[in-house]
Amino acid sequence: MPDSPLTHFDAQGQAHMVDVGAKAATHRIAIATGRIRMQAATFALIASGGAKKGDVLGVARIAGLMASKKTGELIPLCHPIALTRAAVDFELLAGQHAVQCTARAETVGPTGVEMEALTAVQVALLTIYDMCKAVDRAMVIEDVRLLEKRGGKSGSYVAASA
Repeated sequence: MPDSPLTHFDAQGQAHMVDVGAKAATHRIAIATGRIRMQAATFALIASGGAKKGDVLGVARIAGLMASKKTGELIPLCHPIALTRAAVDFELLAGQHAVQCTARAETVGPTGVEMEALTAVQVALLTIYDMCKAVDRAMVIEDVRLLEKRGGKSGSYVAASA
């Protein structure tokens, strides 16, 4: 793979952690999103705060924040990053019986925070699933994606509208 655009492989095609030592420390931001669809009754439990295990969205928010800080331990070739900010927010989509999650991660450093934002979304949505699976095992996590990233040598990225 000598000419591969995939940066996590060396010239011999072996996986390696990218050397970011010479890269400039810049302010980097990433925003990711995803949603979980469910039965109407499950949505009503979450929206009312009446789930048996407690405040589903509150617990999922904390899980997402914790996951963003642990991304370097979960994804094998990710660098551990000192986050300067992490946020996880939810929107209740009543017409779709879904919960939309949006996560933002920021740092000042030599590598981006896309994986931290994406990991926060995934773990927050998985936590909602875990807390509600006793009443709805058919929930679907979908459309997890990067919405935006800023900073670094590769510049900005904004996803096309879905």
